[in-house]
Amino acid sequence: MKPLLTSLILMVGLSWMPPVWGQTPLPSPAGDALEVTQRGEGDLGWDDRLFGPSGDKRSLLRAIDYSLQYLRTPKAIEDYTELNHPDITRDRVRRSLIRFRQLLVSSRSATELQRAVQREFTWYQSVGNDGQGTVGFTGYFEPTYAGSRTRTAQYRYPLYARPADFQDWDKPHPTREELEGEDGLGWQSPLRGTEIVWLRDRLEAFLVHVQGSAQIQLPNGQVMTVGYGGKTDHPYTSIGKELVNAGIFSLESLTLPKLIDYFHQFPEQMNEYLPRNQSFIFFKETQGQPATGNLSVPVTAGRSIATDKSIMPPGALALIQAPLPEPNALGQLEPTLVSRFVLDQDTGSAIKGAGRVDVFMGTGREAGDRAGLTNSNGELYYLLLKR
Repeated sequence: MKPLLTSLILMVGLSWMPPVWGQTPLPSPAGDALEVTQRGEGDLGWDDRLFGPSGDKRSLLRAIDYSLQYLRTPKAIEDYTELNHPDITRDRVRRSLIRFRQLLVSSRSATELQRAVQREFTWYQSVGNDGQGTVGFTGYFEPTYAGSRTRTAQYRYPLYARPADFQDWDKPHPTREELEGEDGLGWQSPLRGTEIVWLRDRLEAFLVHVQGSAQIQLPNGQVMTVGYGGKTDHPYTSIGKELVNAGIFSLESLTLPKLIDYFHQFPEQMNEYLPRNQSFIFFKETQGQPATGNLSVPVTAGRSIATDKSIMPPGALALIQAPLPEPNALGQLEPTLVSRFVLDQDTGSAIKGAGRVDVFMGTGREAGDRAGLTNSNGELYYLLLKR
């Protein structure tokens, strides 16, 4: 997955957010983004998803190991030098993960783990987007679409590799329309010859640009995986917000399914709106590798988050408390307040300031449904061993 992963809701423009989400993020230097919290015992450290027959302790352990892998790299040393937080160092984050992992393995219940964590860890709360700890949560995922390695009458919309001479391109770079044409088919594109796969649906190809990676189901039954390979220098423009500005939808009513239905009903409108996002993503084949965040380690469904890495500690252990889509008794997704241990392993060009978190929901349609319904306010905490 691309290093600048972006939220489904924000980047497609599904901004049906409470008013506080529409505010400009507060300036938050690394030292001002997190504050030690004094919340009472019993409030923090609870995660009922870890234990029992349906518990996912193994996935959390795997995510911890990915963060520890990252923290051993020269990139981690550089990242924490740039973070420049007096209390949050790479060594302290590493030791905190090692100790939490030991407690997670040895604990026999969520209560036992919670008590151990409260005893040994200090909690740092994000100041949020209002200075009071309010954090906006969205979701992202890795889509699965049908495609072909060759252009056919059915598969016509290409994803392109990064050109070999890209570093020599004049700036500003060509726009999306200049690179793929108004209709997205790219017959006159300067990128001709760099196509790596063709999709059958133009909007699906665009959404791969939004998410930064995808699994492509090929006609022979094989699965091809693609990931982020670079981007042009144009900023992202939300097509959802463009539709709202045009009066086609209200901000409160727009959802991803409605956006998809609109363009399927009026496909000619894609010629008008998709090129308005002048930013363009290049891809590379990833040989079956799992979706990967900006720390160059895989992201884990429900256990990896994306934040602004200029102020938040990369790879660190965190806890989120927010309403997230969970199946009810009928199997339908509905917002449910959850408390989850997560690893901060990704970032995104739309994820700025102390008041934004993007939760990775996984791969495929169900993950996409969850991501499309994730839009709420909650709280974000980081766990560090007491000194």
